[in-house]
Amino acid sequence: MSLAIGRDEKGYLYQQVINLIQTMSEQGTLQPGDKLPSLRILATSLRVSIPTVKQAYQALELQGKIVAREKSGYFLVAKSRNAVQPKKAKLVNKPLQVNKQGLIEQVYQAIHAPDMIPFGIANPVAVASTDKMLAKLMRKAMQQAGQRAINYGAMDGLAALKKQIVHRYLDMGVLVEQNEMVITNGAQEALAIALQCVTNPGDVVAIESPCYFGIVELVENLGLKAIEIPLCPEEGVWLSDLEQALEKHPIKACLFSTSINNPLGSCMPEHKREQLVHLLDRFQVTLIEDDVYGDLHFGSARGLPAMKYAKPERVLTCASFSKTAAPSYRIGWLVAGPYAEKARRIKRALSCSSSLMNQWVLADYLASGEFDRHLKLLRQRLLSNKNKMRQVLTETFPADVLISDPQGGCVFWLDLGKHYDGTRLFHLALENGISLTPGSLFSAGQKYQNCVRLSFGIPWTAEVENAARTLGTLVRQARKEKAV
Repeated sequence: MSLAIGRDEKGYLYQQVINLIQTMSEQGTLQPGDKLPSLRILATSLRVSIPTVKQAYQALELQGKIVAREKSGYFLVAKSRNAVQPKKAKLVNKPLQVNKQGLIEQVYQAIHAPDMIPFGIANPVAVASTDKMLAKLMRKAMQQAGQRAINYGAMDGLAALKKQIVHRYLDMGVLVEQNEMVITNGAQEALAIALQCVTNPGDVVAIESPCYFGIVELVENLGLKAIEIPLCPEEGVWLSDLEQALEKHPIKACLFSTSINNPLGSCMPEHKREQLVHLLDRFQVTLIEDDVYGDLHFGSARGLPAMKYAKPERVLTCASFSKTAAPSYRIGWLVAGPYAEKARRIKRALSCSSSLMNQWVLADYLASGEFDRHLKLLRQRLLSNKNKMRQVLTETFPADVLISDPQGGCVFWLDLGKHYDGTRLFHLALENGISLTPGSLFSAGQKYQNCVRLSFGIPWTAEVENAARTLGTLVRQARKEKAV
C-alpha cells in the first residue's frame, strides 16, 4: 500500500489518497458500507501525515462518498436503494381556500418541547453557530450607540445594513437602490408586505407544490386563494403547468422560491428563471421571490435572483438572515422596486420598525467579512449532514420510500408511499422524543398525506443518528389500516 503514494507525482498527497480510496472502491477491495482504515493506520501504511489522510477523508465526505460516524470512524457510503426523486404532483383544477393552522400549531409545540430531537425545524445556523461573534459585535455596537441603543430605528431600516445588502447584490451583478428596500421582521413579514402590495383579499395567488407551510398559513391569514403549481425536484416549478394555470385562472401574483425551495431543495436553472419572468411579464403577473435559502447552495455558485432578468415592477424579492446568521434577530428585507412607498406604509402599519441594534450588529458582521467565511463553513457542514442523514435513511427506511436530493438548504422531503400516513408518523415520533413535519402542511389542499419533511440542519451527534434510525423503525408502524 505504501507504493500507491508517490511523492514525485504531480498533485497533492491528499488527492492521491482520495484517488486510492476511489480505486479500491471501483475494484471492489472496499465494499459499500465497509469501514475505512483509521487515520493513523492509513497514514502509517501510506507513509504520509495524519492531517493528509484527514483532509482526504473530509473531501470524500463532502462529495458524499464516505460518511463519518461518531466514535466509529469513516465508512464507504452504501449504494442508495432510494435514488428516485419524489413524484411530481398534479396541477389542481381550481384555487383553494386554506385551513391548516390547527396542525401547524401542533408542529410548533413539538419543535419547542424540551428534550426533543428537532427534525421538525429548519434552523441551519444551528450547525455553525454565530453566537460568540454576534455577541462580540453587539457589545461593540452597544458602546458605540450609547443612548441610541434603546431608541426606535428608522421605519424602513438602518441605512448601514441596507448599504451592505446592496453591495451583496452588486457582487451578483444585480443593481438595487437603497430606497427600494425595506428592512423587515424576518422574511415572513417581507412576504406578507409583498403580497399586500400586489393583491387584495379574495385574489388568487400561485404557490409551489409542495410549499413551505409558513406561506400556506400566510395565504390563509390574508384571505387569499391558492393555486398550486407542481415542482420539479431538481428545477423548481414546471413552467408548462404554470402557463396552463395562468391561461385558466385570474392569478394576481406568484410566490416562488427560485433558489433552493423548501421542502424539496430544488433550484431553478438560470435559463428557466429568465423564461419564468418573461412568462409572467406576458400575463402581467408579479413574481414574489422567496430567496431565503439562496446563500445555502451546495453547488459551485449561488443562483442569481430572478429580479436580475425582470422589469422592476414584475419582481419583489424577499430574503432574511434567519437561515444564515441569526434566527432570533428576526431581520429580513424586501426589495420592492416601484412598490417601495406602498411597502413602507404597510410596514409602518404592521410593526413600525425592526430592531435597531440587531440591524447594527448585522451591518458590522457583513462589513467585517466574517459573514462570508461563516457561510462557507455553514454550507460545508450542511452538505456533510445531508450525506450522513441520507445514508441513515437509505439503510433504515423501507426500500420504496422516495428521498429528495436537495441542492441546498437543510431539509429532506420523503414520500413514504401510499401505504403510509405522514401525520401518523408525526405523532409516533413525538411519543419517542422526535419532532418532524407532516407533509400535509405543505399543501393548501389535501396533498402529501403520505409525506414528511426532515431537517438535517442540527449538529450531528450519535443521539441524532440514533433518532434518525428510530424513525426507520417507526415508519413501519405508520402503515394505513387500508391501502389507498
